[in-house]
Amino acid sequence: KTQNLLRHAIEIYSLRVNCRVTSRFAHTVITSKIINRANESREATFEVELPKTAFITNFSMSIDGKLYPGIIKEKASAQKEYDTAVSQGQSAGLVKITGRKLEQFHVSVSIAAASKVTFELVYEELLKRQLGLFELLIKVRPQQLVKHFQIDVHIFEPQGIRFLETDSTFMTNELNEALTKVQNETKAHILFKPTVDQQKVNPELDETLLNGDFLVRYDVKQVAAAGDIQIFNGYFVHYFAPQEMPVFPKNVIFVIDRSGSMAGRKIEQTREALLKILQDLRPEDHFSCITFNNKVVEWKSALLQATAENVASAVSDACFLIAGTDINHALLTAVSVLDKAERLPERSVSMIILLTDGQPTSGESKVEVIQENIEKAVNGKYALFCLGFGFDVSYNFLEKMALSNGGIARRIYENADAALQLQGFYQEVATPILMKIEMQYPDNAVEGLTKNNFKLFFEGSEIIVSGKISNELDLLPVEIKAQSHTSDLTLKEEANVKEKEQVFQSRSYIFGNFIERLWAYLTIQQLLEKSISAQEEQQKALEARALELSLQYGFVTPLTSMVVTKPTGQQQAELANKPTEAGKWVLNSPLGMCGC
Repeated sequence: KTQNLLRHAIEIYSLRVNCRVTSRFAHTVITSKIINRANESREATFEVELPKTAFITNFSMSIDGKLYPGIIKEKASAQKEYDTAVSQGQSAGLVKITGRKLEQFHVSVSIAAASKVTFELVYEELLKRQLGLFELLIKVRPQQLVKHFQIDVHIFEPQGIRFLETDSTFMTNELNEALTKVQNETKAHILFKPTVDQQKVNPELDETLLNGDFLVRYDVKQVAAAGDIQIFNGYFVHYFAPQEMPVFPKNVIFVIDRSGSMAGRKIEQTREALLKILQDLRPEDHFSCITFNNKVVEWKSALLQATAENVASAVSDACFLIAGTDINHALLTAVSVLDKAERLPERSVSMIILLTDGQPTSGESKVEVIQENIEKAVNGKYALFCLGFGFDVSYNFLEKMALSNGGIARRIYENADAALQLQGFYQEVATPILMKIEMQYPDNAVEGLTKNNFKLFFEGSEIIVSGKISNELDLLPVEIKAQSHTSDLTLKEEANVKEKEQVFQSRSYIFGNFIERLWAYLTIQQLLEKSISAQEEQQKALEARALELSLQYGFVTPLTSMVVTKPTGQQQAELANKPTEAGKWVLNSPLGMCGC
């Protein structure tokens, strides 16, 4: 009973999540109002888990009416201000990785007896289409019953909403009654507002049911063949997601680490996923498998067509059962098999999927040399996808290698569902429907264009290009060139600038200059991604431009930090850093840096 009283001396009397999604760009505000009901000062904590792909744009604390804002600065100067401000005790970094899709924002402040504090966190993200759906994820974990609890999601998609659903890991029949959905052609409003009684695990206990994920999934209507162009305040965004096109045959080589550290559960999960993936191959696909430790073993010396007989043979073959890591030799062997392959479909997509959990330890072990060797051998002909199993893997190395060779890297988490994660990744790349895609816009009318050339397009995803319209245009023409399995495509579209601007005249559905912010977000993401595989001098130039935009638009990115000044007499400041996916995060302390 005493513990209960102590725990609820700090009461969250209001927690509100307000999310506005305008054309895939989500602007989320989390506001928490807390009161100290004890007769002495207590520590109040504000803890939020937000999507890894999001950038924090604002944070503030209001204590008894006095505002303490967070200020976003370049990392080094933020660190300097933080070091100067902190004179005693230890203060931890505010943001750290917590799971596969989330990172944690955490701040604590001491508040006097009977005092109130309001915390407000704002973040923005561009929702990514995967397997035909956009997903908005809100982590709900108040850890106590909340008198005023509310999640408000407004979606405005001018293309039209084709599909919408909500999902949750904690929903009960009682909580379902607190959920309302209103939807028309282009707009949707989802409101989740449970009463205190609805939040209770059972009527007798003050324990909350609200602990888990609240998800909104939706998709938009695809009408124009050349995609949809949206324009607002001199910026445009072009969404392109072609449908119902023939699928390219694939030539895929699985390169699988079977070193000692993969033995046991990891190799079992890999085998389980691989058996399912092999059975999902189309008859016109070709495939092979290479396993490696300090030796490289080719299952077959050539690619085989994915006939029922060949797939059955692979499924029963010992090469998939086996549990020093020579990544260099294994990947070069895979490239060589593709180079020598004969009688492959004329128009097909060749890819290598590498799965490893370790560092290169035998053969060539210098990562820079391996990266150089593979890039030279691949020479733009094939896409390399690198899957890193667990947190011991050198993720930076895998990411650089994948991005340098037209693929992506993904971390596979060592959980019970690792096999499903592997299958999920494969499903994303299993249906290539376009290659060599060029999105062309008039040079004299568009500036600051984001990436507009793409090697591959997979069914269920989406290409997004954004830029600034540089003069008084009446019409914005676009031309898309691409190769499909059956033909070379040219798609043309003209967007009427004034008409397109009209769509966003109702300010209640949008926040600020959302297309300009979307453009900045996308540009920063792409500059950072490009810098991963760039040479040192170019890397500095790319990072400098990304930093400039991060500061201009107020985004906490890997190049900026946010200094949160606290009331006098407490630890003076805390530093919010965005963690990288590359591995362990770092906590900051006034005594120096400490790894966690």
